[in-house]
Amino acid sequence: MSQRHLITAVMLVLLLAFVFASLGAGPAGNLFFSEDGMSDGAQLIFWELRVPRTLLAVLAGGVLGLAGAALQGLLRNPLADPGLLGISGAGALGGVGALYFGIASASVFAMPVAGLASASLAIMGLLLLSGRRPPPATLILAGLAINALVGALTWLALALAPSPFAAAEALTWLMGTLDAASMQDVWLVAPFAIVSALFLLPLSRGLDALALGDETATTLGLRPERVRLLVVAGVAAGSGAVGAVIGALAFVGLVVPHALRPLVGVRPGALLLPSMIGGAILTLAADLVLRVGLSDVRLQLGVLTSLLGAPVFLWLVMRVRFAASGGGQGI
Repeated sequence: MSQRHLITAVMLVLLLAFVFASLGAGPAGNLFFSEDGMSDGAQLIFWELRVPRTLLAVLAGGVLGLAGAALQGLLRNPLADPGLLGISGAGALGGVGALYFGIASASVFAMPVAGLASASLAIMGLLLLSGRRPPPATLILAGLAINALVGALTWLALALAPSPFAAAEALTWLMGTLDAASMQDVWLVAPFAIVSALFLLPLSRGLDALALGDETATTLGLRPERVRLLVVAGVAAGSGAVGAVIGALAFVGLVVPHALRPLVGVRPGALLLPSMIGGAILTLAADLVLRVGLSDVRLQLGVLTSLLGAPVFLWLVMRVRFAASGGGQGI
């Protein structure tokens, strides 16, 4: 068994441990494991609150971790991330737009479809602005431009909300939260998460070949344009649905591949599956910290992931600056 497979197996065991911890942690956990069995109230809490919240955390974290690894491989840039580049924000903007124009009440699929369309437009705009092989500064500037645009449109929608209560509810949701997770949310995200995984996970060989250049990929029998299109579609499907249902969870797709790269290697394809599992673990762990460690503080999940990811991003920026000054190999 190779080191990558061993690490993947260990991460699967960790994921199962965090799933059980998420289901049973907190004061309500005592109700689930009492000697008399679960009461009707405990069963209601378990199936209506704990199970949807845990499943949604696994789906959202897995999608964002996988999307981050795929984007970093496609753009050949370790600073790429669905949240940093405005893709998750665009998905959230699609959800806000569906709420604002009343489309969300027409169908349960209206919000994820709106998020998917908005995230797809953001990725297309990012690729057009940054070019085929963007340097880190160009990619970040393009991402900032996309983020600024979707942020301005989101704040405009909030400013024109029909009531202060609607604006406050939308603002809380935009910060990324699992507090109101339900099985309906799980059923909304799950199909798009599965589509995202089906698109991205088989691209391991294609991303490895693209890392060597388009000409090399073509000589290996691959079509670089098809690989790029599948990555764009897969990232948009997953991160768009997550952003539209639970808001923006920033930096998950940035932090997880960086944490795993020293363990499984720098090959883009080798990072896909471990990053998907790692994203689910990170999101479950952050949600557990909020529920158990910071239960007295009203803090949203997206705020906590931003607090964790921002120092990592600053560290990466300093590495780029250090490398540009000739002080090191760079990222």
